[in-house]
Amino acid sequence: MRRVVITGAGTVNALGADVASTLTAMANGVCGLTPLTFPDADRLQIGIGGQVHGFEAAAHFERGKLPLLDPFAQFALVAGRQAMAQAGMTQIPGDPTRWGAIMGTAGGGNSTINDAFKTVFEDGKNRVHPFTVPRLMNNAAASHLSMEWGLQGPSFAVATACASSNHAIGLAFQMIRSGMADGMLTGGSDSMLNFGGLKAWEGLRVMSKTGCRPFAKSRDGMVQGEGAGVFVLETLEHATARGAEILAEIIGFSMSSDAGDIVMPSADGAARAMIGAMGDGGVSPDQVGYINAHGTATAANDRTECAAIRSALGGAADHVMVSSTKAMHGHCIGGTGAVELLACIMALRDGVIAPTIGYDLADPECNLDVVPNTARDAKVDVVLSNAFAFGGMNAVLALRRFG
Repeated sequence: MRRVVITGAGTVNALGADVASTLTAMANGVCGLTPLTFPDADRLQIGIGGQVHGFEAAAHFERGKLPLLDPFAQFALVAGRQAMAQAGMTQIPGDPTRWGAIMGTAGGGNSTINDAFKTVFEDGKNRVHPFTVPRLMNNAAASHLSMEWGLQGPSFAVATACASSNHAIGLAFQMIRSGMADGMLTGGSDSMLNFGGLKAWEGLRVMSKTGCRPFAKSRDGMVQGEGAGVFVLETLEHATARGAEILAEIIGFSMSSDAGDIVMPSADGAARAMIGAMGDGGVSPDQVGYINAHGTATAANDRTECAAIRSALGGAADHVMVSSTKAMHGHCIGGTGAVELLACIMALRDGVIAPTIGYDLADPECNLDVVPNTARDAKVDVVLSNAFAFGGMNAVLALRRFG
């Protein structure tokens, strides 16, 4: 099977408008959670989020194209352009039918849906924007990426709630490794920070009004964010031939389903996904130096994930570093795994482990090294990236330092 590497990365999120600013913020433990500033935010019980500020869509897109793009697609396209630029590509090399785009999203064009509902039900109008359907469809980001770069191979969207990005990246990895494709643009994007989107999440009673504190005893819920992460994946042979800089190598991927409760996580299901990713990558638990945890800061998720890590890694769990960056950029739902993959690349390339900020009191049920509050310098060779979603859908990536 062919080896698959990452040669480009791009992002738009609450911590930064690109990869460099995002990694700097992660390394410095910056909190990007701020008061919400969208229409009707004062009607919500939750007043904070990882909102992207200062993003001027008109500066990135032609006037004729902008009406076709929901914010989640705008973020994805800008991140995709950054990824392609870092990969040193102005166009797809070789056969365009061998390249595709796989993107994860949970809400798709949720902002468009919110605006359309307001137009019809609150404003009493009988018409919505003529591009409402093209804007709201979940495959919009993948479709626009494929059109912008002429990707004629497998292109589609994955919607598995909070695991969407990891599923998308994992499937792209598998397609390249198996020979179905030579390269992919892949990642995830979501933008659900609007009145309707957050009102729905408030109903679940899993949101915090005060902040995101993963693994801390004082944690009281998640804080939602928005944004995108997009990566260029290609074969090692292809990347080497064109002299590309290699950010990291993806070595394993595994998926599992809890087949249990629609919202309560399962330690067994999560552990099976981690064990599967390590097995697929041919690494043992004691080789894993860092785990980017799902770490939502809900009582059930963090407790269950820590138990899953101990089950999957055994005694090696006492020595692995585990952190959740959601306390910094918020839970970007379908885009969160892609944003968090940047922390994994930082760990492998730069030897910097992003911290779990907001950590105050230790929880005996989360008795792992959670890298509290301050980043850590440490050389690691193998990392895992966890994503566990409502519906019991789990996706774990294994990556290795290259070179």
